Formats: sequence, C-alpha cells, structure tokens
Amino acid sequence: MPTPAQRRLDRYAVAAFATSLPGLVPIAMVLGLIALPRVRKSGARGRGLAISALVISACWLIAIGLAAALNLQGERRAGIGRSTVISQVQVQQCFDAELEVATLRQVKIADCAVPHTGEAYAKVRAMLTGLSTPQKGAVATQQCATAFQTFVGKSYERSELDMYYVVLEDRAVADGNVLCMVGKPGEQLTGSMRGSQR
Repeated sequence: MPTPAQRRLDRYAVAAFATSLPGLVPIAMVLGLIALPRVRKSGARGRGLAISALVISACWLIAIGLAAALNLQGERRAGIGRSTVISQVQVQQCFDAELEVATLRQVKIADCAVPHTGEAYAKVRAMLTGLSTPQKGAVATQQCATAFQTFVGKSYERSELDMYYVVLEDRAVADGNVLCMVGKPGEQLTGSMRGSQR
C-alpha cells in the first residue's frame, strides 16, 4: 500500500485551489466539490487543497457581496439614480437631463465617474427682484460665468463647454438663488469638470 507521500495528488483539487486564488469562484467551487468525493474514493492526496479552495471561494463571495453592498449604500447616500426636482440638486452633483429645454424642472442624479449630461458647479447670489426676464438672464449669466471660470479653470468665452442656469428664486439668499450648471450640447461628460480647463 502506498504511503501518504507516495499517493498522487488529485488534479481536480490542484485546479480548484489554483482557480480559487485569483477569484475564479464558480470554477473553483465546482472543481473543489468534484475533488472531495474523488479524493475520498481514490485515496489520492488533495483533500486539504479542495477544502482550501472552497474556503477561499467563500471568502471571495463574502468580499464581493460586502463591496457591492457598500457601493450600493454609497450610491444611495449620494442619491445616484433617483430623480429629483432641480431645486434639490447640490453643487458638484452630476445628473442626466435634457439641458436644452426652456425650463429645466427635473433631473436624474448620476455618478460623475460615468457619462452624464450635466454637473451643477455653483449656486450664486443674484439680486433679481423687480428685474425683467431679459435683465434676470443677463445678471444670472454674468454671475454663473464668473463662477464658471473658477470651477472649470477657463473662461466661459474660451471654453468648449456650455453653461446653463436655473433661477431658483428672485431674491438673493445666503446659499444662492441661481443654480449654475455645465454641460456640452449633444455630448456626455465623464468625470467632474472641476479644473478640467476644457
């Protein structure tokens, strides 16, 4: 009868262990589950490798599940994926919306790292009470253009990006009454435009 040192090593157990290390979980688990009864029947070595492969695979599953849960929680906290009225958009939030509409009322919050149509870059204070619509537009444009250069790092006149604004209310309030947004007509942005100098 061969000694433990002379018994051959089960190839399924070795393959299970080898595939579990880089996280090939489905393959490692199948190979590990095949290896255990084979080792028991044949008397070959490799039971420890097969069990290790299953344990490592389980650890991978736990790590992947935990990472996914944390990512979802982070996205939920940031409001990613939810639709909201324009007045609830925060500075430095990215979003998807039709920016060319006459009155932007609702947007869908987006992750800035993935393609999106716009980004809120500032809330500025502008005294608009008593002004006509064209005058309000001129004041809001001037205020947003100043904030645009600070945010993007290039003046609005020289930028390839476009600027949009929404008047949230006529009276100037401490945290700003005009929401300034950046986008590019017909294209999507990827990443924040802060300091992009585009």
